[in-house]
Amino acid sequence: MTMLTIWSETEPTEPVLRTSDPLRIGDELAAVGITFDRLEVRDDVDASSSQEQVLDSYAALIERLCASQGYTLVDVAQLHLTPESPEELLETATAARARFLNEHTHDEEEIRFFAHGSGVFYLHIGERVLAMLCTKGDLLSVPALTTHWFDMGTLPDFTAIRFFRSDDGWVGSFTGSDIASRFPTFDELTQAPSNA
Repeated sequence: MTMLTIWSETEPTEPVLRTSDPLRIGDELAAVGITFDRLEVRDDVDASSSQEQVLDSYAALIERLCASQGYTLVDVAQLHLTPESPEELLETATAARARFLNEHTHDEEEIRFFAHGSGVFYLHIGERVLAMLCTKGDLLSVPALTTHWFDMGTLPDFTAIRFFRSDDGWVGSFTGSDIASRFPTFDELTQAPSNA
């Protein structure tokens, strides 16, 4: 279930807000310049879908967003693991997760559409940290230079379409902060009860 959790940057154990109400989520994120939308999902995309199948299935959405927003590069980020996954895949996922858990920024906006599964974007804005648990159908656009990190969990299960205005793709500038280590992880957030 899509959920927004907000904390003071100095109080990672006491949320000031936790909600799964899409209207409230949209309002809270819009107030800090983050675009959030719930879009129609395709039933033909699941954990077994290849990148080509995902791009083909969402071709109309991709074409519309590229035409209206000027994106020039579109790709698919996906990881789907279970406890039975081979050890080398689990190690690869652990290394990828560790990289994205480091607070960073981008010189361009970061746009993700979740076609399957879920992941959490943590946005460090001013004196607050906003954790946006994105699930299938969520579109999130984080403005350039917004300090953030991403957690896919210990057993990642997500397929996200990524949109870029530069052919360089994903390029992060890491802050060196350890703030991510002080806040609840994907696994902890997905087990927490939600409230509106």
